[in-house]
Amino acid sequence: MEHLAIMRKSWGLTEKILDGRKKIESRWYLLKYKPWDNIKEKETIYFKNSGESVRIKAEVSKVIQFTDLTPKKVKKILDKYGKDDGIEKGKISEFFKRFKDKKYCILIFLKDPQEIKPFEIDKAGFGAMSAWITVDNIAKIRK
Repeated sequence: MEHLAIMRKSWGLTEKILDGRKKIESRWYLLKYKPWDNIKEKETIYFKNSGESVRIKAEVSKVIQFTDLTPKKVKKILDKYGKDDGIEKGKISEFFKRFKDKKYCILIFLKDPQEIKPFEIDKAGFGAMSAWITVDNIAKIRK
């Protein structure tokens, strides 16, 4: 499978993926959403900022899923993986406030991130607010 992760531009995470400061993509949920139970080692993730073209791809090297989260477990995950998730030490508490009530977390470890020739996608059928799309071939949603 191939995946498209749509990132919030204001967080500046795509740049951190490219320069190696972000080695993990995390998704935090109250309910299980894609890519929960839907992403594996060696698959490809394409990244784009919201409102922009797809311009980065990386390989998945490992996936860890956490369930039944509590604020204490969220804090532990952020303390252990936050830096590799691209979160500066001084901002851990800000992200803790954002994620403390989430029940699920998926950590996707990235390998070999690279800038690619930008392309547009067609999200028709996936919902306008989709932040993650999984397809068997990215060409199917390429404009």
